[in-house]
Amino acid sequence: MRVADHIVRLPRPFDPERGEAAAQTVSDLAGEMRALVVGAAGCSPYLAGLIEKEAEWLPGALEDTEVALADLLALPKAGMSDVRPALRQAKRRVALLAGLADLAGAWALEDVTHALTQLADMACEVALSTAVDEQVRRGRLPNKDVGLFVLAMGKMGAFELNYSSDIDLICLFDETRFDPGDYVTIRKGCVRAVQEMSRILSDLTEDGYVFRTDLRLRPDPSVTPVVLSVGAAERYYESLGRTWERAAYIKARPCAGDIAAGEAFLKEMRPFVWRRHLDFAAVQDAHDMRLAIRAHKGTGGPITLPGHDMKLGRGGIREIEFFTQTRQLIAGGRDTDLRVRDTVSGLNLLASKGWVPAATAETLTDHYRFARTVEHRVQMYRDAQTHKLPGSDEGFERLAAMMGTDRPSLEAELKARLSEVHAETEGFFAPDAKAAEPRAALDDAMQARWRSYPALRSERGAALFDRIEPMLVSRLSSATKPQEALSAFDGFLAGLPAGVQLFSLFEANPQLVDLLVDIVGTSPALAHYLSRNASVLDAVIGGSFFDEWPGCSALTKLAKARLDTEPDYEAKLDAIRSWAKEWHFRIGVHHLRQLTTATEAGRQYSDLARAGVAALWPAVQEHFAKRHGPPPGRGGVILGMGSLGAGHLTPQSDLDLIVIYDPGDADRSDGARPLTVGAYYARLTQAMITAVTAQTAQGRLYEADMRLRPSGNQGPVATGWSSFQRYQKEDAWLWEHLALVRATVVAGPDALARDVEEFRQAIIQQPRNAGAVLRELADMRTRIAAAKQPASIWDPKIGAGRLQDIELLAQAGAVLTGEIRAGVRHGLDACVAAGILNDVDSQHLADTHALLWAVQIASRLLSTSAVDLDTLGSGGQDVLLRAVGRNTRAEAEAHLAETIDRAARLIDAATKGGEQG
Repeated sequence: MRVADHIVRLPRPFDPERGEAAAQTVSDLAGEMRALVVGAAGCSPYLAGLIEKEAEWLPGALEDTEVALADLLALPKAGMSDVRPALRQAKRRVALLAGLADLAGAWALEDVTHALTQLADMACEVALSTAVDEQVRRGRLPNKDVGLFVLAMGKMGAFELNYSSDIDLICLFDETRFDPGDYVTIRKGCVRAVQEMSRILSDLTEDGYVFRTDLRLRPDPSVTPVVLSVGAAERYYESLGRTWERAAYIKARPCAGDIAAGEAFLKEMRPFVWRRHLDFAAVQDAHDMRLAIRAHKGTGGPITLPGHDMKLGRGGIREIEFFTQTRQLIAGGRDTDLRVRDTVSGLNLLASKGWVPAATAETLTDHYRFARTVEHRVQMYRDAQTHKLPGSDEGFERLAAMMGTDRPSLEAELKARLSEVHAETEGFFAPDAKAAEPRAALDDAMQARWRSYPALRSERGAALFDRIEPMLVSRLSSATKPQEALSAFDGFLAGLPAGVQLFSLFEANPQLVDLLVDIVGTSPALAHYLSRNASVLDAVIGGSFFDEWPGCSALTKLAKARLDTEPDYEAKLDAIRSWAKEWHFRIGVHHLRQLTTATEAGRQYSDLARAGVAALWPAVQEHFAKRHGPPPGRGGVILGMGSLGAGHLTPQSDLDLIVIYDPGDADRSDGARPLTVGAYYARLTQAMITAVTAQTAQGRLYEADMRLRPSGNQGPVATGWSSFQRYQKEDAWLWEHLALVRATVVAGPDALARDVEEFRQAIIQQPRNAGAVLRELADMRTRIAAAKQPASIWDPKIGAGRLQDIELLAQAGAVLTGEIRAGVRHGLDACVAAGILNDVDSQHLADTHALLWAVQIASRLLSTSAVDLDTLGSGGQDVLLRAVGRNTRAEAEAHLAETIDRAARLIDAATKGGEQG
């Protein structure tokens, strides 16, 4: 790029004589190019000195900045004695080129900071390599391959270096590269190398300096050497790392030394930096940091321009950086797109993801670029690492001249911009205190004991709760039955193990309090679930909580993608649980708020379970294969039975599963520890059961029931394909064939899944004797009635005329007619075709099933045990009455009794036909 072709502004020479003197040393300059040099030198003694020193080189560099910059950033081949002057010359020339291109507007801010950062990267690499070579030459290091690397932190890490910036570095080495006995020797050699690197860069010689280096961002710098082992650093961050260190690592990147080792370290650091949940507690941490910096630096006063700190003062650069980084910390654990290093990109992405209003991001970006430009002008004056505006009239006049404007205009613009930044960011970190909302006349004794609950025992948790308590109480008092809502909230709070994250979430998102009050006042089961899994509220503000249901296929892809992000098996088990909890909570909230019907909610719970199993099965097999080899033969499929197979689960359903495997011609697995085929699939199935049911840090995924397999509770947990076929053809009871009506393959290889499905259909479609089927059905109903009676009219599942009874009749109709579809409606239609029911009776049974299913899923949403209306709050009672479609309890119970009684009589009549036959 030719600078003369891209000039959009020019500085005014504050000292014209000095500017002219510098310009005279450079030949062949005319017009705007000469005016640029005169203005730059006339405003900045530092630039004037560089122009005079590099007068011969400058004209060519201004003619083609890309070529000039590339030449400067090429690694100089110099020894220990020559590397210092070579690097210092590169620094002078990059500083001069960047300064003039910046003042002319030929380079944007990002071009300037990128060029300066590239120079810093090159300088660090050259200085470290030179220093390490010297340690190897002296015998203090065995070779260069000791895993030593340098992390660029702060603005260098983000390619945002100031014009006169120092560079923040963390230096580490990978101690696993060598024997433990060599640790002390290697560390000493690495320390000497880093100390020499720092001297090469920062020593002031007759040629100047390259960069001032700051190594104090390393863990515990007051007591640790300038180089730490990777293991020591990881242990520190795991146990003692603070929020400001997490924020610092947003920008971290390897810049010198063993880059691969540096990347590996940063990968290990991701869980420390990026939390899985939405980390709203980081807001308070960042605010505390801001206040501490203001107190330490004395920058907390009002905006008065003379001496105002453009970096740390009110409305300054740090305000925008903290605003951006804190929001990245909040959401970046869940959205990897937000894990960018530079501020402008961070703001743009936050806006595109809905975390920051687009107008706010645009405004802050504009102010950030302006503030950084002013900062550069201040630093260009004498190459000083300062961020303060001039404290004198002369200084402001000089700054205005360098900005190409007049002093009043500059001061007015500075005041306006700093004030707007402060207003935009202060409201995020420290919202204006609101007047206390009127406190309802609730149970003071109950509220008084809140401070003894686990979530409020920490000082921080209690302080956060103090701020949101008025809002909570106000919303509880506005409930239809305030005291009942308060009691429900009390139960929720008592079961909450920790509160900092949740209370921070509520403070930042008050709309979630309304949802909480709605849940605790309506569904004790969902409230209990929420108290144990408060992180699921993250999904509510994640942007897609109220979108259309994605369906099983899309959910499976999402689940697999979530598992793919985890490095080890145990992390995958936690990940699938965390993922499923959020979707489980979403289904419950949608149904509670009448956004979905009971039928839709049942299908969604089933989609979620199928997706979880389908995603987890390959992960379990991959882990198992590491020891015993890949699945022999054609592999194994998981057959979903019962409600899972039928596609309607409740919030608390177990999963009925059967594993069927086809060994083909294989007799053993091919792995480090081979197993016979039977043992392989038995142990693989047990591993899958454990993966689903084990209690991890994220809880349990599902309870699993394997009793529907041919061997029941006895024999192997996995069934061979040929054995399964033989059993179903020769030995299975009628109830086992009825169960196949609802069976669906939910995981496993497609080819075997197709074979199992074809066989299932063949079994269902084989000829039957209607009388024999109905007699067996009647016997089954008698045995069920003898084993268990319904607890009350609100028990919708077991009992004559209830869900299970209707489903059995529908399955009988399916096997009598060869109806292969699993739905109750299809089975009842089949009963009509078989002459068991007429159309009117079939419709009544279908309506009864839909009614009882609505009661069933609502009951499981409201209570973890059998629903009891006498102890259920009014909100929960309303949900059940809504499910029945009646206004009062008496009306609902009468309607249920009448409907169930008629259904029972219809099924009695249908099965009696078999007895008579």
